[in-house]
Amino acid sequence: MTRILVIKLAALGDFVQAFGPFAAIRAHHPGARITLLTTPPFRALGEAAPWFDEVWSDGRPDWTNLPAVLRLALRLRRAGFARVYDLQTSSRSSRYRWFVGRGAEWSGIARGASHPDADPRRDFLHTMERQRGQLRAAGITDFPEPALDWLAADVADFGLPEGFALLLPGASPLRPAKRWPAAQFAEVAAALGRPVVIGGGPAESPIAREILTRVPDALDLTGRTDLRQLAAVARRAALAIGNDSGPTHMAAAAGCPTLALFGDDSDPALCAPRGRAVRVLRHHPLAGLPAAAVLQEASALSGG
Repeated sequence: MTRILVIKLAALGDFVQAFGPFAAIRAHHPGARITLLTTPPFRALGEAAPWFDEVWSDGRPDWTNLPAVLRLALRLRRAGFARVYDLQTSSRSSRYRWFVGRGAEWSGIARGASHPDADPRRDFLHTMERQRGQLRAAGITDFPEPALDWLAADVADFGLPEGFALLLPGASPLRPAKRWPAAQFAEVAAALGRPVVIGGGPAESPIAREILTRVPDALDLTGRTDLRQLAAVARRAALAIGNDSGPTHMAAAAGCPTLALFGDDSDPALCAPRGRAVRVLRHHPLAGLPAAAVLQEASALSGG
């Protein structure tokens, strides 16, 4: 059986935007055994998805941890992969070509790749267009809509209200300029005229507490959902409002009408969420974005 390796290490937004390429690779190699190389936060998501036969989550060992690097190198070399789709296309993942062995076909930007993504415009394309170009260079021309029915979970115990707005006020702690101020989220929450649910990881709990001081009856789910539960919550929301973050990408992919807020720190032309109903608001700086502008876009998005 032909063995295929797909590399996608992080982060959540990038992982979500790779759903389409994952589906295209599986459709192109229906009889192959496909392995996903990723990192621990995405293991469960990869195992639940219909595109992979196995998931390895040891894909990013610290370079100073030589035993872990050697274990990964040996694992990749012994697997006998016939082709690798490097969807991470980083300097790290490109080095893995030497671990896999030069006999394997390679789709990516690694030096000597058999199917290089050599488009000189690649750094100016949206992530999803860039990945399609990479796959076309490797001979994949069919891009089926990725099935996302597996992106579900039981959320009955959360007691979600009818017609709620999902607020996603977090973003990478290493990039604080991507976070619209909590006070602004609170102002919007108070003026939406509908129930509010706050989502995100444990790191967003302090932000949620600040919003709750203005909207005490909001439902705080920060730190209480895994990634599939977050998608299930988003599916039930009337709309989602969030920063440029993984949860916002997840909400959009799940089909929730989504308003994504951008500032100087990232470019929506390159990485805006994609979904059936997505709007983007960008302001320089993001902290100066008026709550009134967000409310206006949210009303248009939700048909209210």
